Amino acid sequence: MSIRVRFAPSPTGPLHIGGVRTALYNYLLAKKEGGTFILRIEDTDQTRLVEGAEDYIKESLEWLGLTPDEGPGYGGDYGPYRQSERKDLYAQYAQQMVEQGNAYYAFDTPDELQAMRKEQEALGHHSAKYDARIRMQMRNSLTLPAEESDILIAAGEGIIRLKMPHDEDVSFVDLVREKVTFNTSELDDKVILKKDGMPTYHLANIVDDHLMKITHVIRGEEWLSSTAHHVLMYRFMGWEAPHFTHLPLILKPTGKGKLSKRDGAKFGFAVFPLEWHDKKEDVVYAGFREDGFDPKALLNFLVLLGWNPGSDEEIMTMERMIKLFSLSKIVKSGARFDVDKSSWFNQQYLMNTADADLLAPVKAAMPEGMTVEDSYLQTVIGLMKERVHKYGDFYTEGSFFFSAPESYDDKQVKKRYKPEQDAHFDAIKSMIAASSDSATLADQVKGYLKDNELKMGVYLPLLRIMMCGALKGPDLFDIIFSLGKDEVLKRYDAALVAFKGMES
Repeated sequence: MSIRVRFAPSPTGPLHIGGVRTALYNYLLAKKEGGTFILRIEDTDQTRLVEGAEDYIKESLEWLGLTPDEGPGYGGDYGPYRQSERKDLYAQYAQQMVEQGNAYYAFDTPDELQAMRKEQEALGHHSAKYDARIRMQMRNSLTLPAEESDILIAAGEGIIRLKMPHDEDVSFVDLVREKVTFNTSELDDKVILKKDGMPTYHLANIVDDHLMKITHVIRGEEWLSSTAHHVLMYRFMGWEAPHFTHLPLILKPTGKGKLSKRDGAKFGFAVFPLEWHDKKEDVVYAGFREDGFDPKALLNFLVLLGWNPGSDEEIMTMERMIKLFSLSKIVKSGARFDVDKSSWFNQQYLMNTADADLLAPVKAAMPEGMTVEDSYLQTVIGLMKERVHKYGDFYTEGSFFFSAPESYDDKQVKKRYKPEQDAHFDAIKSMIAASSDSATLADQVKGYLKDNELKMGVYLPLLRIMMCGALKGPDLFDIIFSLGKDEVLKRYDAALVAFKGMES
């Protein structure tokens, strides 16, 4: 059997990080088994479409390296891959279920449906579903005379609902939760074809999965209860159902509740792969790309949110993830979105990436309008990459490499600096002016301090503050040699003037 999986987002907004994980698991299974990874755009709900959302989804997948084998813009033998372009396919299958007695036309108005719900709530039925208990009290082709139904259908007034069997157990095997059973008394008669001829998710989903020969459906657990409807529709149509896997939720950083886009906005972290401009709300939501993440690091972080390789292994290349991946290792419980852990993964990738390969993304993350020579920036990258978590940190954490300090840590200066130290600092300044490499300079300065019984914990921190403005950064003498003698001597003179001003 050739494995065929699909990632089927709705273009109703940006791609949530939970959707990225779903795409990743589908992609890994396809590549593990030599199968096909398909992108299908489920845009049947035309009222909720958001301009630019489909392009955003595709750009996100491309950035992440999860390029579809088939889909809109990618080609394939089972298109079109947008459900709105497949509209004419669905009505015949809905009609077939009506003719079989497994579906029916319903003509209830919104006011009638609202009245039914209020009546049921008044009777103590907190879940007022349009189901086997209710359907015979409503206006549909099961309760109206055939002639009246035909007139309404001809006038285009009807929608088609699935006719759920009465009090029947529907079971299916979920590859994570094993055998799952729902009783039809718990399920409503889902709308499968709307008045405008567009299918709902439920009909389009099973028709497209069947016609596209999807073998495995991997999706979020919020679709678990709907799967009983889908299994029944497969049975009604005489089709073989695919294998189902429902993924656990990605939880808030607190571990309580599903991670939402508002959590990111509230607590200041990304929950979308790319930055998203919500025109309706006039809000810009952060993206992992713009936040300075390596896409490979993000995928490595995400793969472990709901899946376990069976060992303590954490850092994995895509090739390694593909080799180790199996649906049987997906866990049942929700996975907490650990923001600090995501940054740690990115840090590991930065540390293990060649300096030259980091040059382009670090340049892209520099402040707009700033120009830095590639050779110098690559030197800075080499010195800083074990100290940062994101691309933008190379500048924010290493700003002293690009401009002289505008202020100094006065608390540390006042704690250590005395005017009588100036003669010793002048001696160190002369060593810097005559130096040829950082290692030799380090030995000379430390030797001088030792020979003169001066405290390294006083002079070296002050020298660092002269260069960086604060007690931060990589090796002091590497910083000095990176900046160059002229810049270092200018900073020395300016800092010493500032230090004296703090004393007064």
